Amino acid sequence: MILRSLASVAALLLGSAFLLFAGGMHGLLLPIRGEIEGFTAASLGLLGTGWALGYVAGCVATPRLVARVGHIRAFGAMCALAAITVLVSLLLVSPWVWTPMRGLSGFCFAGAAMIVESWLSERAGRQARGRIFGIYTMVNLAATTAGQFSLAFGDPSGFAFFVVAAIFYCLALLPTAVSATASPTALTSVSLDLPGLWRNSPIAVFSVLMVGMSNGAFGALSAVYAARLGLDLQQVALFASVPLLAGAVAQVPVGELSDRFDRRLVLIGVALIGLGADAVFITGAVSDPTTVLIVAAVFGAAVFSMYPTIVAHANDHAPEGSGLQVSGGLLFVFGIGSIIGPTAAGFAMNGIGPESLFWTTGAGHLALILFAIVRLRARAGVARADKTDFTPIPLPRSATPETSALARRGRRATA
Repeated sequence: MILRSLASVAALLLGSAFLLFAGGMHGLLLPIRGEIEGFTAASLGLLGTGWALGYVAGCVATPRLVARVGHIRAFGAMCALAAITVLVSLLLVSPWVWTPMRGLSGFCFAGAAMIVESWLSERAGRQARGRIFGIYTMVNLAATTAGQFSLAFGDPSGFAFFVVAAIFYCLALLPTAVSATASPTALTSVSLDLPGLWRNSPIAVFSVLMVGMSNGAFGALSAVYAARLGLDLQQVALFASVPLLAGAVAQVPVGELSDRFDRRLVLIGVALIGLGADAVFITGAVSDPTTVLIVAAVFGAAVFSMYPTIVAHANDHAPEGSGLQVSGGLLFVFGIGSIIGPTAAGFAMNGIGPESLFWTTGAGHLALILFAIVRLRARAGVARADKTDFTPIPLPRSATPETSALARRGRRATA
């Protein structure tokens, strides 16, 4: 059964792998090349802000676009535009060009990911949907990491990586372009109710905003920090990739703990670990590359396991049947944080120094901890029997409303 279901979605998984490979390469290439070109940290931070703005807009607008022109045309347009943004960034090496191009790339990436996930949900059999979702997340994590680490095997000051990223964006559209199956059902469109989301779980809204700020800042400027720390190109690529891998692995024990204990206590504990890693980087207590990468892995294990814990906590308090709306609302708030974080960190790095990246992430983690402690006194925890299932989300920065829908369908199928 699982092999038959996997065979039916193999082309879509391949298309998603191409998309995430290109996205991982493109996302790390720009800050590395910008650092070579002498761009300021503030201008490189704006690349992250542009991406987040475009990504949020893509999550909101894509369902309407697909309703007008269909899945195949919309997906082809998204991949083609994403490839164009990479090539324009090669032709016009300027932060004033790169920032809007990065925003358009984020819009296209969100739209393309939503369409692939919608198609995947439709094609995967009901009984195998949970395992297919697990395979999908692993494929995406591996592809993103491979795209980032590939930069270690060439010269980012040339044109080759821009061209390769554009090629992989184009390759991503082939599986759907040649598909003979009918288009899937309409994409998931979530109506936002932010006041209701706050009433449901204030700690979830505040925490996901802080996590969006810290993760967005790290995602946009980690390569800049590593380069200014004196790491070579391979080590810079590892500094960006290792935290993602550590975060994916950490979600297994963190999810188990959050299912057993008050999720707010688990969130505080994980945030304290992240704050400890922030402090190490701020003080410059480590300098040799191996130790730096170990601390980066600890940092990633903490920060990339927070988002799914927050989503699970919010769903514990949500009315039955509103889980998708809750997840979509939190994704929107996460996006707002991802818009603020890179800009704040970039300007701080300009004025103070590279360690300001971790002043920014540390401020977010400290604020989260303090607010969570206040909320512990204001509201009792949820009984273990009343909790929803923890759903791993290895790459919350690349999550869409369709990701949440696919995860929930898979969970129901395996229940």
